[in-house]
Amino acid sequence: MSRSLKQPTSLKYLSAYSPQVQSQIQTMLDQDKLGAFLLTKYPEQHTINNDKLLRDYVMELKNRYLRKSSPLSKITYDKKIHVVNNALGLHTFVSRVQGSKLKSKNEIRISELFKTAPEAFLEMIVVHELSHIREKNHDKAFYKLCEHMLPDYHQMEFEMRLYLTQLELKGSIY
Repeated sequence: MSRSLKQPTSLKYLSAYSPQVQSQIQTMLDQDKLGAFLLTKYPEQHTINNDKLLRDYVMELKNRYLRKSSPLSKITYDKKIHVVNNALGLHTFVSRVQGSKLKSKNEIRISELFKTAPEAFLEMIVVHELSHIREKNHDKAFYKLCEHMLPDYHQMEFEMRLYLTQLELKGSIY
């Protein structure tokens, strides 16, 4: 018995989306149209390609939306963060007692993968990690804060997932 339906590729970055959405993306992949779609929306990558520029970029967003929040002690691209581990960026919060005082450090690390991505995707990851300064869990308050800083946050997250799918299955578009 022959199978008329093609077995779909594993779309791990899109697994939370409906079968209809996954089917549409699979069709775009099969027809080699996903890269062209992304290039139409995002024709170039950003130029924030080192830790100093990243720090300036993150601090500008933090000062615009979270001025009164805890300071950031470190902001860096990290080559050890890999999307396979379900991480695109990390926010770490370390507390320790020094004498009679409680000291804390907030750090943001962004996957080095985003050095060569469109700025919209870098912004989405930065907004996500900045939101963790105030909201530790991925709950309603967290996503509301993300949307406050980036009104089309959910659309950007979806399109960033398309970009990751393109990278993994078809290669770079830049």
